[in-house]
Amino acid sequence: MTTPTPDGRWPGPPAGHGRPGQPYPRPGYRQAAPGGPGYVPPGYSPPGYGEPYEDPAGGGRVLRSVLVLAAVAGVITVLIGLIFMVSSPEEYGLADQRTALPPRAQQQNTAAPADPYFQAPANVPPPQPTLPAAPAMQPSTPVRLVIPRLGVNAPIKSVGLDRQGAIEVPPVNNANLAGWYREGPTPGEAGPSIMLGHKDTRTGSAVFSRLHEIRNGDVIEVHRQDGMIAVFTVGGLEQADKSVFPTQRVYGESPSPQLHLITCGGTYNRSTGHYTDNVIAYATMTSTRRA
Repeated sequence: MTTPTPDGRWPGPPAGHGRPGQPYPRPGYRQAAPGGPGYVPPGYSPPGYGEPYEDPAGGGRVLRSVLVLAAVAGVITVLIGLIFMVSSPEEYGLADQRTALPPRAQQQNTAAPADPYFQAPANVPPPQPTLPAAPAMQPSTPVRLVIPRLGVNAPIKSVGLDRQGAIEVPPVNNANLAGWYREGPTPGEAGPSIMLGHKDTRTGSAVFSRLHEIRNGDVIEVHRQDGMIAVFTVGGLEQADKSVFPTQRVYGESPSPQLHLITCGGTYNRSTGHYTDNVIAYATMTSTRRA
């Protein structure tokens, strides 16, 4: 089942919204104010670090001695550094030497996880979980969304299209509210059921603030008005620039019941009031049960 707009056009990406939560401060360094603690005037040299000092009675012997001692100390420092680098390449981040070392069991166990985001051309179908899809159900309006991993337990409000042809977003005065696109399939029908929610509002985090943490195999439950619960299994997570939104993958037809959750992501652009990207979770219905 496809989800075109009433005039036959595909809906656009969900509109952006609102201010984000408190941003993390950027690390930076400031020059101390003149006269204040830590201020260094231009051209200043501490005592003992200016022009070389020569003892008038010594004919430059003091200077030569200092230079010889400094050279010896420099050689010793370099040798010590080389000893440490060779004996502990991992600590010093020498990638070429580390890759030549034999693998260790503990290194394999603590390796960084693979990139969780699904990446593919826009015409590639949505990623699927390893579990088979369950048979489609009859239509029924969704009333509640539950995502155990993310701690989401949210009521659902139906939304349509705005004047620009994009899906409306839920009102920002209720941060714990998911929107279901009523022009598409209901959750449990064949085809993609679309839900969206805010990442944050002016007052803080919102219902999909942690959507980027969802992983393949996670469970999503949609409680329906007919008393049935559609259980979906996540097959993939995508982050896409809004300028190249994967319209066909998100709204295109599917023979099995799908659930696509959408929120904002990427960088917040203060000049436009929107985020640059969308985060999209793709899930397939794998079972059903009565509430």
